[in-house]
Amino acid sequence: MYPVASEENIKALLEQCRTIAIVGLSDKPHRDSFKVAQYLQEQGYRIIPVHPRIKEVLGERVYPTLAEIPEPVDMVNVFRKSEDTPEVVRQALPLKPKAIWLQLGIANEEAGRLAAESGIPYIQDRCIKVDHARLLQNEA
Repeated sequence: MYPVASEENIKALLEQCRTIAIVGLSDKPHRDSFKVAQYLQEQGYRIIPVHPRIKEVLGERVYPTLAEIPEPVDMVNVFRKSEDTPEVVRQALPLKPKAIWLQLGIANEEAGRLAAESGIPYIQDRCIKVDHARLLQNEA
C-alpha cells in the first residue's frame, strides 16, 4: 500500500511543481481535462499536454507520449481510465516527477504501488483544480 498524501504534502507539491504533464488532455473545451489545464495555466503553471491524436491545445504543443517530452516535468497529472494508469505510471517513472496525480474518479492500487516503489508521491481520486483553489487561493 502506498502512503496517502496529507493536506500539507499536497499543498507543498502544488507550490513546488510548476511544470505539469497532463496525460489525456482533451482539446474540447467542455471536457474536465481542458478546464483543469486551462485553470492551471491561469494560475501560472506550465502545462505539457500528452495525447496521441492532438497536435496543439491551449497554445501548447502536444506530445504523443510522456517519453517524447524534451524537458523536465515536475508532476504527471492523469486523465485516463483507471485500468490504464499502471502503464501511464510506468511511462512516467523515467521522467522522475515529484508526483503523479490521478484526477477525481481515477484510482488504481497497482499504479500507486509502482509509484511508491519508486519513491514518487502518488495522489489518486482528487481534482488538482479543486485542491489548488482550496489550499492556495485562500492565501492570495
